[in-house]
Amino acid sequence: MGRLSTHVLDTALGKPAAGVKIMLYRISGQSHRKIKEMVTNADGRTDGPMLEGKELTEGRYELVFCAGDYLRATGQAADGEILFLDEIPIRFGVPDAGQHYHVPLLLSPFAYSTYRGS
Repeated sequence: MGRLSTHVLDTALGKPAAGVKIMLYRISGQSHRKIKEMVTNADGRTDGPMLEGKELTEGRYELVFCAGDYLRATGQAADGEILFLDEIPIRFGVPDAGQHYHVPLLLSPFAYSTYRGS
């Protein structure tokens, strides 16, 4: 059974990023439709998969991480400050809906990275 999961690590503070809002969109042609919204827990993970089983289909998706809200909440940015990184979109493809796709975000105020995890 396929599934999509994610987690967020704060590389500047060296710990999981709790309280990060994440929005998931399905992309089809010019359509960009929000299908789920979750928030990371104390371990920097969502409480369950973003998508699982029949919910996950082949196609293109986008995760949008609300990094600016998190950076402000943790004191790494001031309220009202224009941030270098605010919302971080990550677009990716799911060629086989039967597989597990894990899309983590490693975050700091001035950089981020991602990869296909396990």
